[in-house]
Amino acid sequence: MEPYKILLYYRFTPLTDPEAIRLWQWTLCDSLGLKGRIIISKHGINGTVGGPLSAVKKYIRATKEWPGFKDTDFKWSEGTGNDFPRLAVRVRDELVSFGAPQDLHVDESGVVNGGPHLSPAQVNELVATRGEDVVFFDGRNAFEAEIGRFKNAIVPDVETTHDFVKVLESGAYDHLKEKPIVTYCTGGVRCEVLSSLMLQRGFQEVYQVDGGIVRYGEAFGNEGLWEGSLFIFDGRMNQEFGPNTKIISTCERCDTPTTQYYNCANLACRQLILLCDTCSTLNGSTNCQEQHHGARYRSKL
Repeated sequence: MEPYKILLYYRFTPLTDPEAIRLWQWTLCDSLGLKGRIIISKHGINGTVGGPLSAVKKYIRATKEWPGFKDTDFKWSEGTGNDFPRLAVRVRDELVSFGAPQDLHVDESGVVNGGPHLSPAQVNELVATRGEDVVFFDGRNAFEAEIGRFKNAIVPDVETTHDFVKVLESGAYDHLKEKPIVTYCTGGVRCEVLSSLMLQRGFQEVYQVDGGIVRYGEAFGNEGLWEGSLFIFDGRMNQEFGPNTKIISTCERCDTPTTQYYNCANLACRQLILLCDTCSTLNGSTNCQEQHHGARYRSKL
């Protein structure tokens, strides 16, 4: 049986007709039997799609034929064939919903005045050289960091990406403005924007992990500065970078170590709940407790 693969990718480049790109991408994916989510804006493309290996390869070749997308970095991972319920290709004002499209400037080379990209090896070198002065700044929604994050990282208390601008402008992190800051996120797209927003708001030395957590994990597995599992927005929900992954999160019912999220069955909750195998089957219910532990950190898939 042909293996299934999942692609994670983005490309910042000016698009004069996002709707035309949307129609082309939808037709291409539909013809190849791919499912997933793709966002198009005047700033570029951001997507994750999955399907049979041969179809995924055809998708990459076809997408790179568009001049603005020829340098797109496609990240691969193993799929199951049931990772996405459908295909969705949409045009939006932003590739990532920070709520500040006016602050993002893009040219053919990508985001203008974003933080310098550090390879995984350069991230380690920076920490080795600058020590405890280096601050890892999580660019994801806070619930994603519950199962995995860089060691000693700052995880802003945000429910959605839209909350970051308010947090940055609140003064809560002004004490970090002169420190070397390494922003990170799943595949890199959120930190392209976040690093630019931070620099615009007075943070002086802001970097981003090139390729995000995915590329760092591929390079160092569980032997580097990353701890735990990676939360991902598809049917798998989490990804590990090798055997003996450290489990840093616990079941909210019994505190047993776990990395497994479930959609809460309580319709009034509509959030994700971390449960161990035993508690997830208890009484056949994945309803959360009356006091939902960490509820503000979680968003329904």
